Amino acid sequence: MEKITDESPIISNLSGDMTTTTDVTPISREDVNPLTSRDSNFYFSCAVLALGVVGTAANALILYAMVASKQHKKQLLIFNQNALDLFGSVFTIISYSLKLSNIYFVGFFGYFLCALVITDNIIWWGICGSMISLATISVERYVKVVHPQWSKKKLFKRLKYSAAAFTWIFSIIYMLAISFPTTMVLHGACYPYYLFVDDVARVIQFLTDFFFFYLFVNLTCIFSYWRILIVIRRQARVMAAHSTAGSSTGQAQSKQIETSVIKTMILVTAFYALSFMPFYIVALLANLSPTFVPTYSAHGVSVFATFLYTCTNPFIYATSFNPVKKVLLDKLSCKKISEQASEHVANRQT
Repeated sequence: MEKITDESPIISNLSGDMTTTTDVTPISREDVNPLTSRDSNFYFSCAVLALGVVGTAANALILYAMVASKQHKKQLLIFNQNALDLFGSVFTIISYSLKLSNIYFVGFFGYFLCALVITDNIIWWGICGSMISLATISVERYVKVVHPQWSKKKLFKRLKYSAAAFTWIFSIIYMLAISFPTTMVLHGACYPYYLFVDDVARVIQFLTDFFFFYLFVNLTCIFSYWRILIVIRRQARVMAAHSTAGSSTGQAQSKQIETSVIKTMILVTAFYALSFMPFYIVALLANLSPTFVPTYSAHGVSVFATFLYTCTNPFIYATSFNPVKKVLLDKLSCKKISEQASEHVANRQT
């Protein structure tokens, strides 16, 4: 984000009752529209729009595969995470299509559209919910593997539904609480997240965001999967020592699916940590170092990486989660057979 000075369009049009500053404004997750050249914004918006299209198609395909393989009830929280990613991808298309339209914002509807859509607020409902889902899925896997008896209780099943609802409710309330009080419309232009009380409030908000959505989520996943892997190795040694020729095939298949789920979620978590790392590094430097001014390219790449996470998540499920992978491969093979049959009929007719 560039430095805001008295000559900038924001400061020059503010009323005398509002406090102005010539310092660098620290960035947080919400600063996805820095003041920069129109060409840079246009190309960035087009790139993100393309990610939204790919993410929508890919996430919808994964949800279909989960329903077709009857995994949407068994893996409720994973299904919910993909639904959140789909939600975020759909509104990425809507939001960035509107941004490319150069809308003139007027009245209450203009302010509502600015605070809810143009600020990417509604996109982050899905992304924040997906981030929380990573932690809830890791805890669910932990309980299921480390405490299998407790996971079979009805209370645990109810908690899964509550956890899925919580990811939506918390992310919506959190983003609305940040967006509406700090966003303004001035002379038809939308200025997101500029009305923080002071820089201290902005830094506090960012640090809260960083510790909860990044550190806490990652540490929860690391601890849960570390404990899961220890238990799985212990179980493998016990089963190897007592293995018999008549071991249950159904039990082996169940274990195989469980292992597939764990491997998939470890990959998703690792990709999440890598995707959001550039953004949080840039944002931390901008918030904690008054002399650091991030370039638009650095900020744009870091934000682009966060959108890339939502878009590429489905490909991890498609290649790693066996039930989903099987449905997609069957669908692909059926399509090839159909095309070959059509081609054969056409050749015979000629």
